[in-house]
Amino acid sequence: MSKFFFLIYGTVSYLLFFVTFLCAIGFVGGYVLPKTINDGTEGPLTTAILINVLLLGLFGLQHSIMARPEFKAHWTKIMPKPIERSTFVLLTSLILQLMFWQWRPMPETVWQVDNTIGSGILTVVFFLGFLIVLYATFLIDHFDLFGLKQVILHFQGKKHVEKEFKSPSLYKLVRHPIMLGFIIAFWSTPHMTQGHLLFAVVTTVYILVAIQLEERDLKNILGGDYMNYSASTSMILPVPKKK
Repeated sequence: MSKFFFLIYGTVSYLLFFVTFLCAIGFVGGYVLPKTINDGTEGPLTTAILINVLLLGLFGLQHSIMARPEFKAHWTKIMPKPIERSTFVLLTSLILQLMFWQWRPMPETVWQVDNTIGSGILTVVFFLGFLIVLYATFLIDHFDLFGLKQVILHFQGKKHVEKEFKSPSLYKLVRHPIMLGFIIAFWSTPHMTQGHLLFAVVTTVYILVAIQLEERDLKNILGGDYMNYSASTSMILPVPKKK
């Protein structure tokens, strides 16, 4: 029964993640969803900034704390290991959905590109950013990253083996292509409002801080392999490193 429950739990968590990923595209880009980053009743600017920063901070705290090996070591003493990753994914998705729901619009225009070609290019780059994110997850085992592989293996009675270190495709250009894709997507818009700018600035700062924490963990876990990789490959900007 536990194997079946874990499988259902992991599958639901993964499906919620995928829906949330699509919602993120709609929320940031202003597509399809009834409420996007610039929609809603406009209130006092100070209140909007405070609430939006708190929402982003809640995501940042949950995501960073639960991703640390020290936390995982304690967490898996009470949380079954096969669903540890699924639980992380589930909570991340729920917090993002809360942010999409409670985000306060700040619709004052910072910049706007009215030229059809310029606007079209920025829109294409926006979708390219999210495509880079999704593609990069598949390069390092998408279903393992989001917990589905773990529950399937557990259901089959097979042991989950930690992934070997590798640097395929985009990972030969930068060490963190997923984060690069998010930054590209968050900043590429023909209509930058105060709310969108706040979102882009705070998420970019968080990404740069989170990368430092992840780098520390990867160096501790992978040792020399990752040290050599970081010495030869740029962290987030695809520029050659000096030899």
